[in-house]
Amino acid sequence: MNFSTPVGAVSQSNPLAASFATTYAGVVAFIAVATEGNFARAADRLGIGRSAVSRNVQRLEDQLKVRLFQRTTRRTALTREGDQFYASCHSGIDRIVQAVEEMMDLRNGPPRGHLRVSSTVGFGRRVIAPLLYDFQATYPGVTVDLLLRDKPTDFTSDRVDVTFRNGRMEDADIIARQIIPMQMLVCCSPAYKEAHGLPAAIEDLATHECINFCSGAGRPVDWEFKVDGKPRKVLPRARLSYNDPELVLQAVLDGQGVAQMAGYLACEPLRSGALVPCLMQYAPEDRGHYICYLSRQHMPSRMRVFIDFMTARIRAEDLQNSADLGLGLEDARSLNPQRLEQPENA
Repeated sequence: MNFSTPVGAVSQSNPLAASFATTYAGVVAFIAVATEGNFARAADRLGIGRSAVSRNVQRLEDQLKVRLFQRTTRRTALTREGDQFYASCHSGIDRIVQAVEEMMDLRNGPPRGHLRVSSTVGFGRRVIAPLLYDFQATYPGVTVDLLLRDKPTDFTSDRVDVTFRNGRMEDADIIARQIIPMQMLVCCSPAYKEAHGLPAAIEDLATHECINFCSGAGRPVDWEFKVDGKPRKVLPRARLSYNDPELVLQAVLDGQGVAQMAGYLACEPLRSGALVPCLMQYAPEDRGHYICYLSRQHMPSRMRVFIDFMTARIRAEDLQNSADLGLGLEDARSLNPQRLEQPENA
């Protein structure tokens, strides 16, 4: 078939041939521009010149008789028709790419290719990043980009393969495998305890120097407790606030106040005596650290081995074993009443 044949002329004689007139090259170029946000990055991704990408998209627009992009000197954005076309094409292109990757994995032996991974800042810096060296030593054919951010990650727009999330998982559109429970501990330094004492009840926080953690949106995060079996949220008046959990930890270690923080941050200072726990009887129990990925029926081997490797190694780290924290028996029970893995929806 001659792709230069006008669409209208072809459609009158052969509708199937008319669908092929919107060329594969044009669709691929369109998907690349829509995903990358501009023609230059799309050209880099496809390994062709920018003019070729522009030409392929122009031909596609001519064949469809619609404008797919609004172009200015500063910005390239999808039109409404472009949005509709992208939604229709994207899943099909993903299936083609996935099929090619699966065949390459089967034919070419060990896992290979690139992974784009995201994590919250504190967990990624403290837990994920130190494990990447061993992962790449085990799977040298796999390269990894680790993106640290506290705002929610969108798998499609951020082009992320795997993400680590904290808290509670309520997104039914993804697979979320709990790696370990997420314990939230209220702590202070021994020096702060000596100077100010410890809060014995949640209400006592109002009389203490509290340090808050701010989310990626810049809002202070509530402190969470469980009182008489029911969840309770409190936002203490803060002396200091940080959007980096490591800075919260350091401020507490320096004796500047009391903070609630995740167990993976507090466990080592608690074991060494650099931190003192309090309000253990009110510790919440229904949060977790999760490794998440899209609900795809087939998965590239590089993703599968990364998920399995990280799950096994993080669990082996035993980051939050209350028996090792130097806590009393009753405190340990209240901190971690049942160290059982929640059922996975994978």
